[in-house]
Amino acid sequence: MTNLQNRKILILAADGFEDEELYGPRTALLNAGATVILASPHEGPIRGCVYNLETGNSDLSDETITPDRLIADVEADQFDALVLPGGVVNPDKLRLDQKAIALVREFVAADKLVASVCHGPWLLVEADVLRGRRTTAWYSIRTDLKNAGATVVDEEVVVDGNIITSRMPSDIPAFNRAIVAALQG
Repeated sequence: MTNLQNRKILILAADGFEDEELYGPRTALLNAGATVILASPHEGPIRGCVYNLETGNSDLSDETITPDRLIADVEADQFDALVLPGGVVNPDKLRLDQKAIALVREFVAADKLVASVCHGPWLLVEADVLRGRRTTAWYSIRTDLKNAGATVVDEEVVVDGNIITSRMPSDIPAFNRAIVAALQG
């Protein structure tokens, strides 16, 4: 078992997160011994979605999760890393939250790990932290990343300094390994 016992990780999510992109990294980090805090813009449970390969649509999940904290009540200096799950709706909601965007900027400026998957990099675009970075994401937002100054590649996981990005739910195992490895370093 990897020992991340002294590491504290923040996950930001709102309704509409992709289940596998929140639960996968959260479980991997908890299993590695890290403390994981989930923060959301509002109190009460949030509901995710599951991408349906057959229809190409995202369906509402049967599961909900109750965040540990409000985004308004967390500070970057309390954590070692930030994880930003995707889903289409989740990052679209979060990029309208000025505190969420400020947190992304603070983590990047402090050279702390920021890991984002699928549509999650929309938050990196909004925070204007991708100029000159190598990155990846879900296919439909790659032009947004390029317009934000990133070099976009089609790889399951990309590590560029303190920013880790990944494309989709099927890449979660590689995404998780990259996060854990970065936190061990």
